[in-house]
Amino acid sequence: MTDTLDFDLPPALEAHEPPEARGRTRDGVRLLVGRRGTGEVSHHEFADLPSLLAPGDLLVVNTSATLPAAVRLDRISVHFSTPLPGDDDDLLWLVELRRLTGKASRPYSGGSPGEWIPMPGGATLTLIGRRTDRLWQARLSTPVVPYLRRHGTPIRYGYVRRDWPTAAYQTAFAHDRTTGSAEMPSAARPFTPELVTRLVSRGVHIAPITLHTGVASPEAHEPPYAERYEVPEPTAALVEHVRARAGRVIAVGTTAVRALETAVDATGHVQASAGWTEHIVTPEQGVRAVNGLLTGLHEPKSSHLMMLTAIAGRPLLAATYRAALNERYLWHEFGDVNLLF
Repeated sequence: MTDTLDFDLPPALEAHEPPEARGRTRDGVRLLVGRRGTGEVSHHEFADLPSLLAPGDLLVVNTSATLPAAVRLDRISVHFSTPLPGDDDDLLWLVELRRLTGKASRPYSGGSPGEWIPMPGGATLTLIGRRTDRLWQARLSTPVVPYLRRHGTPIRYGYVRRDWPTAAYQTAFAHDRTTGSAEMPSAARPFTPELVTRLVSRGVHIAPITLHTGVASPEAHEPPYAERYEVPEPTAALVEHVRARAGRVIAVGTTAVRALETAVDATGHVQASAGWTEHIVTPEQGVRAVNGLLTGLHEPKSSHLMMLTAIAGRPLLAATYRAALNERYLWHEFGDVNLLF
């Protein structure tokens, strides 16, 4: 592993299906814990999480529910990523075009501004212009979210070998009124109602934020673009309450970190806020709202590794990923989980 955490990820360490299909429960995945103060790395089951937290700690969870955001055509698939700010009609979105190759897909470099793409159900997608090398601004002829619920399927990449129902991509905290993520906020997937009960019984607080994730193509390691978020007033107040009493604020997922760090004001306090965030957490900026992160294992060169470095520090992060590789932890949304203090 290099200083940039550019490591080789063997295909055998990619989770190809949900843990339930491997004979495990949702909370039966493995949990790798790294502690910045001591440099200690330890191995656990996710069901051990209550014993790793202290009364008064706070878990901040993302309530965004996952859309069936992929629409497959004959030769390409359209991945709907993020609505464009200011479009109250739910017609203008960023989309990624991908060429279908057997059971997988690859980035598709075709398309031209003004091109019309016939879609299932009689809808039409009009390409407006490129936002990045990968993403198009596009207009669907009908509101996107209802359309995806009728004609879409969850986004999956080549390491997931078959389709799984949308329910497999929802977390215990997802709420229908906050549907909007193109890809699952997967750090929270291992939580079960029973585990949440155990956490609350131990005195661990749980508070919601919402951040709707866009597509994260595995072939591109771009920094995240603008995404919709909300940090409600009760969550902001609870974060401040826990911090004032020396408790730990632990974000469940990089999305929760991004939302909380966006909501930090000039004096270092978390305030209720909502809108669109382009905030990127880097080691140079550090973090001000969180003391820890519960997250999946990220791909080599992923932009998320900058955030993990800001929280854990480079030596601990490198040691944690060496341990994950050596002990054959599983990567991706159906894989194992990493807790960094």
